[in-house]
Amino acid sequence: MKNRPSIIFEDNDIIVLNKPAHYLTIPDRFVAERPNLTSFLKDRLDEVFIVHRLDKETSGVILFAKNAEAHRNLSMQFEARTVDKIYLALVEGSVHKEEGEINQPIANNMRDKGRMIIAKRGKPSLTLFKVIERFKNYTLVEANIKTGRTHQVRVHFEIIGYPLAVDSLYGRKDAFLLSEVKMKKYRRGKDAFEEKPLMSRTTLHAAKVTFRHPTTNESMTFEAELPKDFRAVLNQLRKWGI
Repeated sequence: MKNRPSIIFEDNDIIVLNKPAHYLTIPDRFVAERPNLTSFLKDRLDEVFIVHRLDKETSGVILFAKNAEAHRNLSMQFEARTVDKIYLALVEGSVHKEEGEINQPIANNMRDKGRMIIAKRGKPSLTLFKVIERFKNYTLVEANIKTGRTHQVRVHFEIIGYPLAVDSLYGRKDAFLLSEVKMKKYRRGKDAFEEKPLMSRTTLHAAKVTFRHPTTNESMTFEAELPKDFRAVLNQLRKWGI
């Protein structure tokens, strides 16, 4: 795999990584050789403890503990919802207000394994959002998830009518093509079959996490820049005013 995880910060208790898209957080149950952060860390650490997870296609900042005590402390912070997890998401359409909240319970879809739905039987789920940048047919939003449900950002924006610009599970497209942005200006014909997507994974990035250090209690914030594919999509949207 071309991109590998990079270490943002490390001390005796924690390690913060910048996760590339298409890396799993934990090993695959069926194909253990698939790139994953846990195996990446175990190659260099005696112990590693999972604090939270990111979807396979989501890039960005993720936190691990290096000992049981740190893991216990951080897990309590996540459970108490005192950790700020900020995502950047490119969604379809023009979001109807500059900021707001999505407070809808999320549950497993009993008929479609691996997919989540909004349901009364689900767990309470809260996403706070604000618009960062608007385009003609898309909106870049910042999402602060106060709960950590599976696919939370993806499900919440889909239910209010603004699915991610690229999301094969909850959205309308599994890739973002330059021809969609340039429209008639794009050269078609035989070249259309050779076009490579600008982005072929969910338009979701874990941009920032803020928590208290498990030993010193110091407030700590770590950020991960948008990766190349996400930046390329935004640059083209700005260029063509779409």
